[in-house]
Amino acid sequence: MAIRFVRTPIVSSQRALTARIIGFVLALAIGAIVLGIAGFDPLHLGTQIIVKSLGSRFGLEDLGLLYTPLLLTGLAVTVMAKMGLWNIGADGQFYLGAFVTTAIGLFIKGPEPFMLILCFFAGAAGGALWILVPTLARAYAKVDEIITTLLLNFVALLLVYYVATGPWRDRVSGTTASTGRVPYKMPEFFGSLHWGFVIALVAPILFGLALRYTRWGYEVRLSGSNPDAAHYAGIPVRRRMISIMLLSGAIAGVAGMLEVAGTVHRLQGGISNNYGYLGVMVAVLARGSPIGVIAGAFLMALILNAGIILQTQGLTTSAVLALTGLMMLFTAVADQFAHYRIVRTQAATS
Repeated sequence: MAIRFVRTPIVSSQRALTARIIGFVLALAIGAIVLGIAGFDPLHLGTQIIVKSLGSRFGLEDLGLLYTPLLLTGLAVTVMAKMGLWNIGADGQFYLGAFVTTAIGLFIKGPEPFMLILCFFAGAAGGALWILVPTLARAYAKVDEIITTLLLNFVALLLVYYVATGPWRDRVSGTTASTGRVPYKMPEFFGSLHWGFVIALVAPILFGLALRYTRWGYEVRLSGSNPDAAHYAGIPVRRRMISIMLLSGAIAGVAGMLEVAGTVHRLQGGISNNYGYLGVMVAVLARGSPIGVIAGAFLMALILNAGIILQTQGLTTSAVLALTGLMMLFTAVADQFAHYRIVRTQAATS
């Protein structure tokens, strides 16, 4: 009797969820062992994470503020994945959304409700603009979008650092790495948690409905799964590719807008906190499902919040990053293992 592993292209949601839970529990177990060897009490640390994340108003506010950008950057990556494309540049588009929002806030005056609406659409336009070159290069010259979107992240980062430490630097407070405060603020409804959270939570649902019930969504799904068949059916695949890539950039740009107008209230270097890159992980966990983004982003926000709490309990930043990476790694590996099943075959006899 021989045993071999066979990969299945399609896996049930229940099997995938079970695999992720197993991977997450294994990561927790290994992390607990390491922490115990290092002299920490894993049970106490775990209790602190649960209580401070989910057991208090302040913890829920912090969790929601982490959850909001992860929802949008995860959705941005998932949107492009529907066409078989990867947006590794959500971080750069996030920066551009934040950049445009700050520019409007610092240099244009007007009634706050109107200015927030203007910032919303300007942030979306900034993100879409930042992915425009990779979009055209992919659509018309078949240039790999992974490389072009990734490289533009560094350009956006340097642009933000330049204005935050140079021409837009806050000369009132004397800080050297951020701009002045943006006067337009997203309304809050639960402590410091703003209405951008609701926008981010509704966005995956709306996109999922559009994919399922509109002609545009049908054409996007067919173009992503079988471009040749889509061409044969008369679907403008190139046009759908351009629309989906620009939409992806716009969603990431809105995430940057909400971070400025809702959370940080100023532009500063590192404002993205790698939300764009973490959005790739969220999209992987979501397995291409817009609704799955809601669960994947929550798990990622919980892991990040746990890392912050662990630092307050005496763990070093390096240790926290190692534990966070361990949980992400095991979850992703378990997600892939869900595609394999064990097959027993009769050994050949001579």
